[in-house]
Amino acid sequence: MYSSFVPPRQVKIGDAAAFVGITPRAIRHYHEIGLLPEPERGSDDRRRYGYDDMIRLLWIRRMADAGIALDDIRDALADKASREDSGGPGGPAAPDTSADGDGDIEGVLARLEESLVAQEAELRRQRVAVQRMRAEGSRVGLLSDFVTGRLKDLPEGSLRQADLDSLLVTERIFGPLGAAVQAGRFIALATHPDLQAESDRVDAAEEALDDTVAVDDPRVARVAAERHAFEEALQAVIEESGLAEGDDALFDSWDALHPATAEESGTGAGGSADREPGSMSAFEAIGKMPYDFSPARLRCMELAAELAADALGRE
Repeated sequence: MYSSFVPPRQVKIGDAAAFVGITPRAIRHYHEIGLLPEPERGSDDRRRYGYDDMIRLLWIRRMADAGIALDDIRDALADKASREDSGGPGGPAAPDTSADGDGDIEGVLARLEESLVAQEAELRRQRVAVQRMRAEGSRVGLLSDFVTGRLKDLPEGSLRQADLDSLLVTERIFGPLGAAVQAGRFIALATHPDLQAESDRVDAAEEALDDTVAVDDPRVARVAAERHAFEEALQAVIEESGLAEGDDALFDSWDALHPATAEESGTGAGGSADREPGSMSAFEAIGKMPYDFSPARLRCMELAAELAADALGRE
């Protein structure tokens, strides 16, 4: 084994639920109503979830969080010819108005008011999410406004589904700031067709390093060198186009919108101040997100990282 940490190719239902931020019971319910296809099962007859399953679960959660009914989500995902999702905000849960044992009616009223305020805030959040989906397109609009704000100047259709999937995963792990920074990469690719074509070629070469390719196959080192050369070319374009300065502005904007507390001071992208409420650390999240990488492809990634580190050391 070449790496001290190898991401899993498939995970159990508990890890899948933890990564997405839902419960195993919810995932089982998705299977029961046909919202999520049954995955493969391991030798122990337990469900195993791969990358595509997790992508679908993340989209389902975002749609449900926006107030879209599960039946509508199922219909939208089943309609491959349509790229628009429909739905409306769900009704708020009834507030808990049970009194304390001491009959403190004032305390009950205070908690009731807090519950109503929370429901109003949630309804506003859902309305904003639905408005953003209508304005940006159903899937783009499910990303946070901090991310979509950086993508607003791109021509319609510039981002591909794989780009959106990548931003979705990045936002789940590193938060809106991390995804907004990554968006600069897709902006550069969308505005430079030759670079996009080279990206597609290198991606295809990496995908060809499947389980039939040995880790010491010469193709592994060759593709790693191609990946390194491409990343250097992409970074040069990012620097020349001013997107790097845009990253600096993103950090300043994020700090202005989210002043760090004493405990959060010093955390960067992916720190506790950047992640979604209730989410796990970046390290925990990466360990629960399956990627279908063969040993040869993992070795290729390691070699590319080594080439990047060597180049950085020579600067």
